[in-house]
Amino acid sequence: MASQSEYQSFNPATGKHLKTFSELTDEEVRSALSVAHDYFTNYWRSTSINERARLINGVARLLQERSEEFAQLITLEVGKLIAESRYEVKFCIDTLEYFATNAERFLQPVKVPSNPGSEIWTEPLGVILAIEPWNFPVLQLTRVAAPHIMAGNVLIAKPAPTVPQTSLAFAKLFRDAGVPEGVYTNLFATVPQLHTLLEDFRIRGVTLTGSERAGAAIAENAGRHLKKSVLELGGSDPLIVLPDAPIDDAIKLAVAGRMFNTGQGCAASKRIIVVGKDREQKVIDGMKKAMAELKPGDPMDPNTTLGAIFSERGLLGLLAQIETAKAAGANVILGGKRSEHSGFYLEPTILTNIAPENPLAQQETFGPIAAIYGVDTEEQAIKLANSTDYGLGASIIAADISHAKKVAAQIEAGMVFINGPAYSSPDLPFGGIKNSGFGKELSDIGFGEFTNKKLVRVANSA
Repeated sequence: MASQSEYQSFNPATGKHLKTFSELTDEEVRSALSVAHDYFTNYWRSTSINERARLINGVARLLQERSEEFAQLITLEVGKLIAESRYEVKFCIDTLEYFATNAERFLQPVKVPSNPGSEIWTEPLGVILAIEPWNFPVLQLTRVAAPHIMAGNVLIAKPAPTVPQTSLAFAKLFRDAGVPEGVYTNLFATVPQLHTLLEDFRIRGVTLTGSERAGAAIAENAGRHLKKSVLELGGSDPLIVLPDAPIDDAIKLAVAGRMFNTGQGCAASKRIIVVGKDREQKVIDGMKKAMAELKPGDPMDPNTTLGAIFSERGLLGLLAQIETAKAAGANVILGGKRSEHSGFYLEPTILTNIAPENPLAQQETFGPIAAIYGVDTEEQAIKLANSTDYGLGASIIAADISHAKKVAAQIEAGMVFINGPAYSSPDLPFGGIKNSGFGKELSDIGFGEFTNKKLVRVANSA
């Protein structure tokens, strides 16, 4: 019989329980923090950049050797298509190598030309707490581990409770690569234990990727104890189809942006906004045809085209959102029901006629649900795109790139993608504004989030 631990591994494609893992005791959590803090203070902060790079490149090499093992673990615990899991693993390898290669450049002192003798040094803060989600279980851990460990910090990572096998395998990479104990720590902690950790002075920063509610609670506690925080929260990203956009391209990009990882992405294209009511119907028809052809099945099978929802709770939440939207006047053009396939599958769903007062107009849908809006003018499209509390990403589909950039300048988001859905790369900053959070991950900007930009000035320097 399974214990009451939150850390339970299920196969979303079958609904079957796989394993349960024990949560740590309060004493074990305190011990993990002590080990991390002591190692940072006495060793890691003064470890050479070449030694850090050697170790992180070693992690990347091991991940490359075990890439298929990791891809299958991701698919097993998340239910995403195996090809998408392999893509995630490749992204992780690239991210580890990117920061191992570029950290030395990011850490170089920067002279202040207008003030001779003045330099800005970049130094680590200490122990960083990372609270990470399930939907990209290896990538999210890599996105915080690679930059912040290379910056000289040490990391305590609390993974999502639904992906314990994947997070343990990731921690094992570091051990097997010879990374010393305390540099990367996997922590099966409870929520109360996380808040207790934040109250400890030895934790110098916290980063969270998750829900708006979780982010607000962590940021409140972090602020009370004067800890730097970075939050990557939800999104209700618009994809705007401008009047000059090739309609077939727009349909293809909208489906790709909505359906990657079965729509379970914070930066997925969730609201498709089409300028021109006649073109709206063409987009509806095209997306309906494409999404209706997606077939649920074993996500390990390369012929399967629709992955599972990560949990039954997540599936039931999506069904409730659909019913609430319908009750408020939305039309279901496609799907809207639980798939007959075993496991946690939702039919690909398209909703239209979503009024501003419909709850769905302000909600994030974390699954294969596309909301399509038709407007008469570009100005209405921009207003609708900006009408939610979220501000993570946005996409603009257009033929005239120069004009698309002018539209992009009016979009309230941390990222805008022209002629493509959301895209990420180790060298590009990722993050949002408004209730989508604050701070950045990846790139030199993300690298610097948990560093001290120390001014060193020599007086009377010529």
